[in-house]
Amino acid sequence: MAQSVLSKYLDPEILSRVANQTLEPRGLVMGGLAGAHKSPLSGFAVEFAGHREYVWGDDPRHIDWRLYYTRDKYFIKQYEMETNFVCHLILDVSASMRYGEGVQQKLQYAAQLASTLGYSIIRQNDKVSLATLDDTVRGFIPPSNSMAQVIRMTEHLDEIEPVEKTQLAQCLTEQVGRMNRREIVMIFSDFFTDLDGLEPALQQMRFNQHEVVLFHVLHHNESEFDFEGMVRFEGLEVDDQMLTQTEDIKTGYLRAVAEFNDQFDDLCQRNRIERVPVDTSRNMAEILLDYLNQRQLMTSGRGR
Repeated sequence: MAQSVLSKYLDPEILSRVANQTLEPRGLVMGGLAGAHKSPLSGFAVEFAGHREYVWGDDPRHIDWRLYYTRDKYFIKQYEMETNFVCHLILDVSASMRYGEGVQQKLQYAAQLASTLGYSIIRQNDKVSLATLDDTVRGFIPPSNSMAQVIRMTEHLDEIEPVEKTQLAQCLTEQVGRMNRREIVMIFSDFFTDLDGLEPALQQMRFNQHEVVLFHVLHHNESEFDFEGMVRFEGLEVDDQMLTQTEDIKTGYLRAVAEFNDQFDDLCQRNRIERVPVDTSRNMAEILLDYLNQRQLMTSGRGR
């Protein structure tokens, strides 16, 4: 059972192509275990960070004697500790995510994308949690860096039946209460919601100094409107239908999509949030490699 579920969400070919990639936090992180990422806390291990003046009770072993001979004062060497980080994967499982077929269905694609990133993060000994939500939080798997976490996540994903509407802002606000430290939050959704209502929830995450990444998952039809002739459109979250000649509405539809994306980009720039467009017709390995390579370039200047 577990093996068959794993194969549904983890593709060995994709895993092999991203195997040598690592995901680094863009800022200092706080964690409970020794790991590979800088902590905002100072200690006496790993990498030199600076000096502070000696006070009674400090361990004499950390006195910088060379500085003492030039300054005639005692100074303690300080070092930056390294630690683990926690990445929260949040997946929108509302009815609109049902759009598409097979591996290009938005929910299936987003779930596989989240699972692949989660597996990669756990491999580097960092922690991952998973939350699924629609009009309420449907499930939450607390953070863990055990490989058994991958099984727990994929088994939960396989139980999802997307039938409800999206209440993204309300659910994200609830999830913030489960985040106690500066961590990474990755949200996978089509973001068919009111952006003005969504922004306060994202601002709360940023206020708490979480790094936020939005994977904007759309089917190619939704972004390019690849329809011809007379088509009947059926609502996934509303009980409504519309029979129309696609040529009559294509221009207006694409204009509305462009305006929404501009508004979304403005929101992300205002709040220093990363938006990653995801087209489910694209090869997932290429999307992940593009994202991780770009991320590595942006974090390479963050002194280690």
